Amino acid sequence: MTRQRSRRSHGQFSVKTTLPVLMLLSFGAANASAEQAAKPAGSPASETPIGQDFALRGQRAARDIRYSDWRKVCFKAPGTNMVCRTAISGKFETGQSAVRIGLIEREGDKAARLQMFLPVGLYLQAGVKITIDQGSAHRFPYVWCLTNACIAADVADPRLIAEMETGKTLLLEVADTSTLAVSTTIPIDQFAAVRRGAAAQTFEQSIDE
Repeated sequence: MTRQRSRRSHGQFSVKTTLPVLMLLSFGAANASAEQAAKPAGSPASETPIGQDFALRGQRAARDIRYSDWRKVCFKAPGTNMVCRTAISGKFETGQSAVRIGLIEREGDKAARLQMFLPVGLYLQAGVKITIDQGSAHRFPYVWCLTNACIAADVADPRLIAEMETGKTLLLEVADTSTLAVSTTIPIDQFAAVRRGAAAQTFEQSIDE
């Protein structure tokens, strides 16, 4: 019989969601190692070829997005290393999910993975561009789409993580299907403290013989 439990510092959660989320995080972490092996040593996400520089037709204002605080959640299954996700979520005024961005790290792995959940209806070939403060742009390809979201992800360049830990804002830019640029600004001034601190929740899956 399988038993799941959680050590938590605060808040409620649904045990039914633990295993699917753990599988998704494990998928991301495994891909991170595989992609790093396929790339030349030291190749950052910002150098990933997404296609070409697109001639965008202009830009449109993004709808107002309200962001949560950064939060760190960890997952542990028998025989595996701990996987932690430090993430922030944004919602439209209607309550609909707008964006979620998170850094996924597996204990013992050198590579981390940055993963972004974005609405459907975007121009996927353009990928996602993020810029910390006034720094250089980092580009990420879309890797998967669900019925209600598309996921952009790649191995996170250590330079990008360092920028996130010392920066104030992250500018996330995408293109819609009309090739208009749409952007949102995400606060990251609390990212370093949350990433380096204790997890708000730790989910564990154990098996009773």
